[in-house]
Amino acid sequence: MASAQSGTLYRGREGMWSWVAHRISGMLIFLFLLVHVLDTALVRVSPEAYNEVIGHYKTVVFGLGEIGLVGAVVFHALNGLRIILVDFWSKGTKHQRGLFWGVVVLWVVLMAGFLPRHLMHMFGA
Repeated sequence: MASAQSGTLYRGREGMWSWVAHRISGMLIFLFLLVHVLDTALVRVSPEAYNEVIGHYKTVVFGLGEIGLVGAVVFHALNGLRIILVDFWSKGTKHQRGLFWGVVVLWVVLMAGFLPRHLMHMFGA
């Protein structure tokens, strides 16, 4: 008899966690874009206020936020490609687990390439 999880790509398996992470990363990217549009529009209202806001963005806290943003964008993009393969490739569902772990490994590699340079920039090296 097959287990209850064998019939689904999502419930409690990689597909579900990928689905959850995709939605969370999408919401974080949307939140960033909303704040970005609002603070950029501030330049028309008050250039001094805009410069003050931009000054806050040069802090370590916002630098760490940029790391999170880049991580979210990279994951969202890679996972989006995985979703396309699962949906449109005839063997996509068969290889869904491997595709998920491929996304994770590629995300780690890309973030490992980004982090040293960004941290050096953040801390003025």
